[in-house]
Amino acid sequence: MDQVRTIEIRQSVYANNDERARLLRGELRAQGIFLLNLMSSPGSGKTTTLTRTIEALKDELKIAVMEADIDSDVDAKTIAQTGVHAVQLHTGGMCHLDADMTRQGLDSLEEQNIDLAILENVGNLVCPAEFDTGASKNAMILSVPEGHDKPLKYPLIFQVCDVVLINKIDTMPVFDFDMEECRKNILMRNPNAKIIPISAKTGEGIQEWADWLREQVRLWKM
Repeated sequence: MDQVRTIEIRQSVYANNDERARLLRGELRAQGIFLLNLMSSPGSGKTTTLTRTIEALKDELKIAVMEADIDSDVDAKTIAQTGVHAVQLHTGGMCHLDADMTRQGLDSLEEQNIDLAILENVGNLVCPAEFDTGASKNAMILSVPEGHDKPLKYPLIFQVCDVVLINKIDTMPVFDFDMEECRKNILMRNPNAKIIPISAKTGEGIQEWADWLREQVRLWKM
């Protein structure tokens, strides 16, 4: 296995990020590339969930992954072991990606005929939600150990997400986590959010998540 390529991302010089994101989204649709922006706090299980997702879909879709972190290439090396093309994006201290940074990452993939590009955003419940990356859809992971009250404390990330994965449901007997209260809190912030409980460790719920993502890719290409 070749060493993972690392791309140094520079801060965007464009003030109008929303316009840049709109243009990028239009280009991706014209190319038939579905871009998923995956957000969460550190330790929620993004990379493990992503590995499970790739395992479920890689025989049907051509997938590429961009791993964004302030430093290190640990996650990109993990994803590369699944056999998909993965690049590491270093944000130079920035706690988020914006549309221009995302474009730089996509340009670095050097792949043809990608069906699904996944951006694993910087682990953070605040900054990533504030910047439109140009993604086709936004997803986030809330893990059981974080608590069912997080939609109350970090409203924006739940408001901008199309789907919320509630991960580590296998740990529910250990933590004081109320699934119904969590659902209520999420839907209060975003009535249209799709909520899927999963366990990236055991695989529970991954098929429902993969089915949802597969359908979104299909609709994007129509």
